[in-house]
Amino acid sequence: MSAESPERTSTGSPAQLRPLYAAGFVTAFGAHSIAASLGAYTHGEHASLLTLGLLLAVYDGAEVILKPVFGSLADRIGPRPVLLGGLLAFALASAGFVLAGNPAAVGLARLGQGAAAAAFSPAAGALVARLSPAKRHGRAFGGYGAWKSIGYTLGPLLGGILITFGGFSLLFGTLAVLALAVTGWAMLVVPAAPPLPRARQTVLDLARRLSHPSFLRPTATLAGTTAALAVGVGFLPVTGAAAGLGALAAGAAVSLLALCSAVVQPWAGRARDAGRLRDGTGMGGGLALAAAGMAVAAFLPGVAGVLTAAVAIGVGVGLATPLGFAHLAAITPPERLGQTMGAAEVGRELGDAGGPLLVGAIATATTLGAGFLGLAALLVVAGLAAAGARASQRADD
Repeated sequence: MSAESPERTSTGSPAQLRPLYAAGFVTAFGAHSIAASLGAYTHGEHASLLTLGLLLAVYDGAEVILKPVFGSLADRIGPRPVLLGGLLAFALASAGFVLAGNPAAVGLARLGQGAAAAAFSPAAGALVARLSPAKRHGRAFGGYGAWKSIGYTLGPLLGGILITFGGFSLLFGTLAVLALAVTGWAMLVVPAAPPLPRARQTVLDLARRLSHPSFLRPTATLAGTTAALAVGVGFLPVTGAAAGLGALAAGAAVSLLALCSAVVQPWAGRARDAGRLRDGTGMGGGLALAAAGMAVAAFLPGVAGVLTAAVAIGVGVGLATPLGFAHLAAITPPERLGQTMGAAEVGRELGDAGGPLLVGAIATATTLGAGFLGLAALLVVAGLAAAGARASQRADD
């Protein structure tokens, strides 16, 4: 056990945080670069839509199951070894696909990548919190979220280019090299963050902490922003196609959404740290903006509607996301950061899967516009709840 201060491990210089931002980029780029190309892969392999669904789900499924496990492990042994182990495992899973030389191994590779991301993603979040003073948590998580947004933006584009020139082997090989490079960078730059002394926690204590409003509000915010992002990326192109937009223009609208999110997140974090933006106000306002974007997509036809919706959703996601993470860091005992980040990441994954499922189900029964409005209503409810968040309230109080 370490006798370090419970408030932070080090000064958290930008140089120490950059490898953590790169780790966030790896998981976002890896997940979306492959997912965006799996449709072409299954078509070429004459696989069924069920196979496509399984290949898309296996990555997120591994994360949902394993993130709380690895988050708790990060608290027990320290987040740095979990981060390094997860990145190395991601590199090995990616390289394994290349070495196997068998396209049918893509499912196993995706499973391995998802399990690895379940390790290094909550560990990176815990390290961002521990290596940054509390007064800079907003800025730190704003940078982390911005680089994940860049990964979401570049993943489908660069993934398509790599597959065009070298097939899935080139894409997986690139991911292996990228993850290995970030592993080495983190080993050299990220300082040790030994486990902090922890009071004994029973299952009842854990359930009480994770069901406390101070945890549920920011987690619901993160789930809502991820749902809005997933729906925007998945369904705005459908609206654009109905309005006569080509594939390139529809893709540009999705990139605009992700770009707005990437630009706004660092600003929102700095405003939070400077005291100009309260957590509850920012989270609630961000979800309200995302809901407004959904309503615009439902009611405003044509190019103007698609682009306006993309901007509103992107800005809303960018506003609320870093404040959700910073709020979780503020209300969590430092020795439980890994467990909290792992549990909150499950909320994000559920939003990522649940948002498109909800919109798709409503659209199938009625119209796509009604699906957008259904998600907008849920975002408004989550936003009203998030507006009551108080940074001083801890789940263990």
